[in-house]
Amino acid sequence: MRKFFVTGGSPLKGIVKLAGNKNSALKLIAAALLGDTPSVLTNVPRIRDVDVMIKLVENLGGKVSWVGKNSLKIDPTTLSTHILDPELSVRIRASVVLAAPLLARFGKAVLTPPGGDQIGERLLDTHFVMLRNFGVEIDRKNGKYHLNWKKRQKQNLFLEESSVTATEMGLMLASSLPFKTQLDDAAGEPHIIDLAQFLGKMGSKIQVEGGYKFSVSGSKKLKGATHKVVPDHIEGGTFIIASAITGGSVVVDDFVPEHYQMILHYLKNMGVSFKLVGKNKLRVLPSKLTAYKTKFQTRPWPGFPTDLMSPFIVLATQSEGTTLCHDWMYEWRMFFVDDLISMGAKIFIADPHRVIISGATPLSADILFCKDIRAGISVILAALVANGQSVIDNIEMVDRGYEDIEGRLISLGAKIKKVEE
Repeated sequence: MRKFFVTGGSPLKGIVKLAGNKNSALKLIAAALLGDTPSVLTNVPRIRDVDVMIKLVENLGGKVSWVGKNSLKIDPTTLSTHILDPELSVRIRASVVLAAPLLARFGKAVLTPPGGDQIGERLLDTHFVMLRNFGVEIDRKNGKYHLNWKKRQKQNLFLEESSVTATEMGLMLASSLPFKTQLDDAAGEPHIIDLAQFLGKMGSKIQVEGGYKFSVSGSKKLKGATHKVVPDHIEGGTFIIASAITGGSVVVDDFVPEHYQMILHYLKNMGVSFKLVGKNKLRVLPSKLTAYKTKFQTRPWPGFPTDLMSPFIVLATQSEGTTLCHDWMYEWRMFFVDDLISMGAKIFIADPHRVIISGATPLSADILFCKDIRAGISVILAALVANGQSVIDNIEMVDRGYEDIEGRLISLGAKIKKVEE
């Protein structure tokens, strides 16, 4: 177990280079199993979720090795089983996407229901409807899902919701078929586009038609490829908020402007000042934080991402005015605000999806606990502005999604001491 001792009150200053997108890296590792030669992924974040995904692939018989600090070589030519390790599967939500390459290679897969953050009900229904439309037969026995792909059907699919995971699995399956498939009402997050570009390098031809419709001309034989994982816009938003609430001036490097349109729109409406520096850097300026809007809510891309709502709530506690924050997707996303309330924040929990924040409110140090990845980084943010020294437990949860978070915050001037137990 690891703990952080965080002393608040230090403005963050300096340059932070973003790590690779967590959600992209996990799906690219899975997609690499479609190739008949090894693939190399660069800019892969060194986080716990990636470590679990690597072990899952190795237990399937694949060979995975680090060939540099952030470069990963995946060799799928030695895959020997279609059964996912149950103990590893329950540690990570992304384990379910491995079903797609296993179905493509073996025509079958055995899954244990995946794990991950406990932020609300996250059903597999949408994913399984998509799989059945491709002709996959699904049977649940002894707590596991047995998938068989005997008839590889040509389909034009309309997803019943813009599910990120269903879109990712659909793109992988369609890329393995020697004809044209369309995915309509698909998700369009940066990590989806990153996956489509990687599959294109492997030999699939993917076009985005209109809104979020993908046209995929696949191939029975895909090859390995080299690809850089796109920078993590959720991490970028997190560092922007960290800079703003501490009164600092942080430069976010490897910044991709088109990934932040709604994020910057929301932050601007909280009084956050910033300016672009060149093509791929954003400087956060000292800001007078004020809520110019009263309601902020998540929605599918290109809307405000659910993974940034928890840090955004911390920002609201340090902004003048009253705001309502609404995350309709996950009914447990807001539960971490109990920690903020104990630190002195004025937050009214309207229901499991909505909280009302009155700010700006000074925060006091407290003993805190990381409940999930995004809640964990949020209590760290709160501790950075609190008066006194906070103790934060279960930091391993944050390690699942943020590479060397203490080292990078310390480099910006944060006062953090790590203790191993």
